[in-house]
Formats: sequence, C-alpha cells, structure tokens
Amino acid sequence: MTSPPSVRPGYWTANLRYLAILLTIWFLVSFGCGILFADALNGFRIPGTGFKAGFWFAQQGAIYAFLVLIFVYVRLMNRLDREYGVEEE
Repeated sequence: MTSPPSVRPGYWTANLRYLAILLTIWFLVSFGCGILFADALNGFRIPGTGFKAGFWFAQQGAIYAFLVLIFVYVRLMNRLDREYGVEEE
C-alpha cells in the first residue's frame, strides 16, 4: 500500500528522527561506554558476574543494547505505520 504524497514528508521525518535517536544511543553505549568511559566504568563491577563494567560494555553490553534498540525500532515503526495508515496486512 502506498501513502499519499502529502503524508510522505511527515512519515520520513519521523522515521529519520527515530533512526538518529536510536543510533546516537547505540553510539553512546558501544563507543562511549565500551571505549571512552571504559576506565571510569571499570571502577564498578556487574553484580553476580564479577566483570568490570567497562569490560562488560565493550564485550557484551553494546551487543545487548543493539538488540534492544532493534526491538524498540520495530515497535516505533509499527506505531508510525499505523499512524500514517501504511501498516502491513
């Protein structure tokens, strides 16, 4: 189903805004927590594992954050699709 031309600019503006926000969060978690702030985060340990937080974010946290952001993006896009009347059947 295609949307009317008048709907497309608003739809794509919202879509690009979602992408920018989610990619910024992913960057902050992966690069920020895993590399830039790793030394500061290494002062803390992940409860129950004993791993330093900076090491954990560099090795596992960025991957988990990315997976969560994928599901968040799917939910946001499904809601946006319904709002603009372009949802899949």
